[in-house]
Amino acid sequence: MRRTRKIVPLALLALAVAACAPSTGPDVPSSATSAEPLPGPSIDASLDLDALVAAAKKEGGLLVYDSSGDIEEVAKAFTAKYGIPMEGVKSDTPQTAEKMTREHAAGNVTIDAAMYEDGGVLVGQLIPQGVAQTWVPADLKDQIPAENQNPLLALSKATVFAYNTKLSPGGCPVKNVWDLTEPEWAGKLVMQDPLGKPTVLSFFTQLDAHGNQALEQAYQAKYGKPLKTEEKSAAYEWVKRISANKPVLTGSDEDISAAVGAPNATDKKIGFMSISKFRNNEDKGYAQATCEGMTPFAGFSYPKYVAIAAKSKHPNAAKLYVHFIMTEEGVKHEIGEGGVSGNGTVKPLVTPPGLSDWKGQLFHTDPAGLLGDLRNRQTVSDFWRVNHG
Repeated sequence: MRRTRKIVPLALLALAVAACAPSTGPDVPSSATSAEPLPGPSIDASLDLDALVAAAKKEGGLLVYDSSGDIEEVAKAFTAKYGIPMEGVKSDTPQTAEKMTREHAAGNVTIDAAMYEDGGVLVGQLIPQGVAQTWVPADLKDQIPAENQNPLLALSKATVFAYNTKLSPGGCPVKNVWDLTEPEWAGKLVMQDPLGKPTVLSFFTQLDAHGNQALEQAYQAKYGKPLKTEEKSAAYEWVKRISANKPVLTGSDEDISAAVGAPNATDKKIGFMSISKFRNNEDKGYAQATCEGMTPFAGFSYPKYVAIAAKSKHPNAAKLYVHFIMTEEGVKHEIGEGGVSGNGTVKPLVTPPGLSDWKGQLFHTDPAGLLGDLRNRQTVSDFWRVNHG
């Protein structure tokens, strides 16, 4: 079982640094949410990997933050390969962004690189403000699809609806996402609090951007009639009903996994959790799997980017880390329980329980909508808060 060290939260990122918080109003311009093109990625055209390794060794070590405890395994593998001390620290993405922003402003940078799930803040704040930057290894450039290069997509992960396979041996008791809005499932959905989980907020805003038709069709399939709503869209109606149905909110996927799949569980619950927690099946004897066949999706995929701190004191070691994580040798520790590398030549390594069709079973985050996610974050946060009561 992996042990992780978690950073004490500083504040929620939605208001991470007041001076650079994005506007949520449509009439107030903000450089943090502008549609201006991102700075181009840095690429060392004459990259010599051996020279980079030598330069990195002279710098000492490096510190990398990640929202997943898997970073500790990556760090061990990196150090074993290059002989360079690397510390990997688990930290929620809002706290990582705030810490990087404050360190940059103070000129006292300790975080050299970060694995970053909150694409909206990365492209809307950290990169435009010069806090973080994208570096693409020249020798891997042709292996990385152009759409994955700026910002640099290290991998895609997924959050799925999961159930206890021992309590429901016939399969997931929930067949349609609208089932979770019904009284029989009140208080039985366990999920992270969206107000502290940017990927969930992004999922909500992306649903509103390009998931309404699928939700309307799923509603029609369940109830035999079209959806009628006074909300702005089917997505907002679904979010309203989900939040009003009193889901159990937690601060970690580990808590969700325990509530759903622990050996002593007796109450059927549905968890909305990261596929990384399927490791508990082997590590802790849990019984959990994805709600395979759920209409119109069994969860959502989200991008996880890698970025270097612009004022890193160990820039060559940070670049070497980026190179490492963009190879199978490095990223395999991040996709051990399932996921897709941003390097097109790295094939999926594991099929998570119940998630046999990554492309067809999931709602997929559109990277082109990341700025929209950031602009609309406060709106959907307030909407959730009001309806959850």
